[in-house]
Amino acid sequence: MDLKEIQNLIRFVAKSGASEVKLETGDVKITIRTGSEKAETTIIQQPQQVAVPAPAPMETSAQAAPAQEAPAETPKADETSKYIEIKSPIIGTLYRKPSPDKPAFVKVGDTISAGDTVCIIEAMKLFNEVESEVSGKIVKVLVEDSSPVEFDQPLFLVDPS
Repeated sequence: MDLKEIQNLIRFVAKSGASEVKLETGDVKITIRTGSEKAETTIIQQPQQVAVPAPAPMETSAQAAPAQEAPAETPKADETSKYIEIKSPIIGTLYRKPSPDKPAFVKVGDTISAGDTVCIIEAMKLFNEVESEVSGKIVKVLVEDSSPVEFDQPLFLVDPS
Protein backbone atom coordinates (compact mmCIF):
# COMPACT_ATOMS: atom_id res chain seq x y z
CA MET A 1 0.00 0.00 0.00
CA ASP A 2 1.57 3.30 -1.03
CA LEU A 3 1.40 6.71 0.65
CA LYS A 4 -1.35 8.07 -1.60
CA GLU A 5 -3.60 5.11 -0.89
CA ILE A 6 -3.08 5.59 2.86
CA GLN A 7 -3.87 9.31 2.59
CA ASN A 8 -7.05 8.54 0.62
CA LEU A 9 -8.06 5.98 3.25
CA ILE A 10 -7.53 8.50 6.07
CA ARG A 11 -9.67 11.11 4.29
CA PHE A 12 -12.38 8.57 3.53
CA VAL A 13 -12.55 7.41 7.16
CA ALA A 14 -12.63 11.02 8.41
CA LYS A 15 -15.51 11.88 6.08
CA SER A 16 -17.43 8.66 6.75
CA GLY A 17 -17.82 9.34 10.46
CA ALA A 18 -16.52 5.89 11.44
CA SER A 19 -14.79 5.86 14.81
CA GLU A 20 -12.24 3.15 13.97
CA VAL A 21 -11.11 1.23 10.89
CA LYS A 22 -8.59 -1.63 10.85
CA LEU A 23 -7.03 -2.86 7.61
CA GLU A 24 -4.54 -5.69 7.10
CA THR A 25 -2.93 -6.35 3.74
CA GLY A 26 0.09 -8.64 3.49
CA ASP A 27 2.67 -7.44 5.98
CA VAL A 28 1.03 -4.04 6.64
CA LYS A 29 -1.53 -3.39 9.39
CA ILE A 30 -3.29 -0.01 9.55
CA THR A 31 -5.60 1.26 12.30
CA ILE A 32 -7.33 4.63 11.91
CA ARG A 33 -9.20 6.07 14.90
CA THR A 34 -11.29 9.24 14.88
CA GLY A 35 -13.52 10.86 17.43
CA SER A 36 -11.30 13.70 18.59
CA GLU A 37 -10.39 16.85 16.69
CA LYS A 38 -7.79 15.01 14.64
CA ALA A 39 -7.63 11.49 13.28
CA GLU A 40 -5.06 9.13 14.77
CA THR A 41 -3.35 6.68 12.44
CA THR A 42 -1.18 3.75 13.42
CA ILE A 43 0.72 1.84 10.76
CA ILE A 44 2.47 -1.36 11.77
CA GLN A 45 4.69 -3.16 9.30
CA GLN A 46 5.83 -6.65 10.16
CA PRO A 47 9.63 -6.88 10.42
CA GLN A 48 11.30 -8.70 7.57
CA GLN A 49 14.16 -11.10 8.16
CA VAL A 50 17.13 -9.21 6.75
CA ALA A 51 20.76 -9.93 7.55
CA VAL A 52 22.41 -6.77 8.84
CA PRO A 53 26.19 -6.58 8.85
CA ALA A 54 27.82 -5.70 12.16
CA PRO A 55 28.91 -2.05 12.38
CA ALA A 56 32.59 -1.35 11.91
CA PRO A 57 34.44 -0.50 15.12
CA MET A 58 34.84 3.23 15.69
CA GLU A 59 38.05 4.96 16.67
CA THR A 60 38.39 6.17 20.25
CA SER A 61 38.48 9.85 19.26
CA ALA A 62 35.29 9.47 17.20
CA GLN A 63 33.50 7.94 20.20
CA ALA A 64 34.33 10.94 22.37
CA ALA A 65 32.84 13.46 19.92
CA PRO A 66 29.14 12.49 20.30
CA ALA A 67 29.45 12.59 24.10
CA GLN A 68 30.67 16.19 23.89
CA GLU A 69 27.80 17.23 21.58
CA ALA A 70 24.99 15.91 23.80
CA PRO A 71 25.34 18.48 26.64
CA ALA A 72 25.40 21.32 24.09
CA GLU A 73 21.89 20.35 22.92
CA THR A 74 20.34 20.55 26.40
CA PRO A 75 20.50 24.36 26.78
CA LYS A 76 19.15 24.73 23.24
CA ALA A 77 16.11 22.63 24.20
CA ASP A 78 15.57 24.86 27.25
CA GLU A 79 15.67 27.98 25.06
CA THR A 80 12.98 26.68 22.70
CA SER A 81 10.76 25.22 25.45
CA LYS A 82 9.12 28.61 26.00
CA TYR A 83 7.99 28.68 22.36
CA ILE A 84 4.87 27.06 20.93
CA GLU A 85 5.17 24.96 17.79
CA ILE A 86 2.76 25.25 14.89
CA LYS A 87 2.65 21.71 13.51
CA SER A 88 1.58 20.24 10.20
CA PRO A 89 -1.96 18.83 10.33
CA ILE A 90 -1.38 16.64 7.24
CA ILE A 91 1.26 15.09 4.99
CA GLY A 92 2.05 17.08 1.87
CA THR A 93 4.15 19.84 0.32
CA LEU A 94 4.44 23.09 2.26
CA TYR A 95 4.23 26.44 0.50
CA ARG A 96 4.98 29.61 2.45
CA LYS A 97 3.41 31.88 -0.23
CA PRO A 98 -0.12 31.92 -1.68
CA SER A 99 1.47 32.02 -5.18
CA PRO A 100 5.04 32.31 -6.51
CA ASP A 101 4.73 36.07 -7.18
CA LYS A 102 3.23 36.94 -3.75
CA PRO A 103 5.04 37.53 -0.43
CA ALA A 104 5.20 34.81 2.24
CA PHE A 105 2.22 34.48 4.60
CA VAL A 106 4.53 34.99 7.60
CA LYS A 107 8.21 35.55 8.24
CA VAL A 108 10.42 35.73 11.32
CA GLY A 109 9.43 38.72 13.44
CA ASP A 110 5.79 38.86 12.25
CA THR A 111 3.07 39.05 14.88
CA ILE A 112 0.20 36.64 14.28
CA SER A 113 -3.21 36.06 15.82
CA ALA A 114 -5.10 32.81 16.29
CA GLY A 115 -6.78 31.97 12.99
CA ASP A 116 -4.19 33.68 10.77
CA THR A 117 -3.03 31.61 7.78
CA VAL A 118 0.68 30.81 8.17
CA CYS A 119 1.21 28.56 5.12
CA ILE A 120 -0.46 26.20 2.64
CA ILE A 121 0.06 22.44 2.44
CA GLU A 122 -0.70 20.70 -0.84
CA ALA A 123 -1.91 17.13 -0.51
CA MET A 124 -3.11 15.25 -3.58
CA LYS A 125 -3.72 18.42 -5.64
CA LEU A 126 -5.72 20.01 -2.80
CA PHE A 127 -4.35 23.16 -1.16
CA ASN A 128 -5.06 23.29 2.58
CA GLU A 129 -4.51 26.51 4.52
CA VAL A 130 -2.74 26.02 7.85
CA GLU A 131 -4.04 28.46 10.45
CA SER A 132 -2.32 29.40 13.67
CA GLU A 133 -3.97 28.18 16.85
CA VAL A 134 -2.00 30.70 18.94
CA SER A 135 -1.25 34.40 18.97
CA GLY A 136 2.30 35.66 19.23
CA LYS A 137 5.46 36.45 17.31
CA ILE A 138 7.08 34.12 14.73
CA VAL A 139 10.52 33.31 16.15
CA LYS A 140 11.71 30.66 13.69
CA VAL A 141 10.62 29.08 10.41
CA LEU A 142 11.52 25.38 10.61
CA VAL A 143 10.63 24.29 7.05
CA GLU A 144 11.78 25.58 3.66
CA ASP A 145 9.30 26.66 0.99
CA SER A 146 8.16 23.88 -1.40
CA SER A 147 9.46 21.11 0.84
CA PRO A 148 7.65 17.93 1.90
CA VAL A 149 6.26 17.77 5.44
CA GLU A 150 5.00 14.93 7.62
CA PHE A 151 1.95 14.80 9.88
CA ASP A 152 2.62 16.59 13.20
CA GLN A 153 5.98 17.96 11.98
CA PRO A 154 6.86 21.33 13.59
CA LEU A 155 6.65 24.14 11.00
CA PHE A 156 7.06 27.38 13.00
CA LEU A 157 8.10 28.44 16.50
CA VAL A 158 5.90 31.13 18.06
CA ASP A 159 6.69 33.23 21.13
CA PRO A 160 3.28 33.65 22.83
CA SER A 161 4.43 36.50 25.13
